[in-house]
Amino acid sequence: MSGAESRALGRWGEAQAADWLEKRGCVLVAANWRCRFGEIDLIAEDGDFLCFVEVKLRKSDAYGGAGEAVDRRKQEKLRVTAQLYLAEHPTRLQPRFDVVEVYAPRGRDTLRPTVRRIENAF
Repeated sequence: MSGAESRALGRWGEAQAADWLEKRGCVLVAANWRCRFGEIDLIAEDGDFLCFVEVKLRKSDAYGGAGEAVDRRKQEKLRVTAQLYLAEHPTRLQPRFDVVEVYAPRGRDTLRPTVRRIENAF
């Protein structure tokens, strides 16, 4: 798979996650928010929380959950990026880090991907 194909598949997975979150009452605030420290896939309001969401797409969980790919290094990068976002966008909402796992056995041809949300993942 080329880099462009991989990025397109990742964006598709993020769109699936965003749709899933919105159907459950979340309000999408930003997608692919970037700064010099990194990128946050999705930022969403969920009640009293401002959720910084990392989306992970996999074909299956045969080798472990997709969320396991969010290691300490990635978590720290997300924390620093979220701090800058909050400095630029003050809010009274409580920040929270979630991971949304999207399982699509047939890639973008998957009609109904399985989506799982890990709230307060780290």
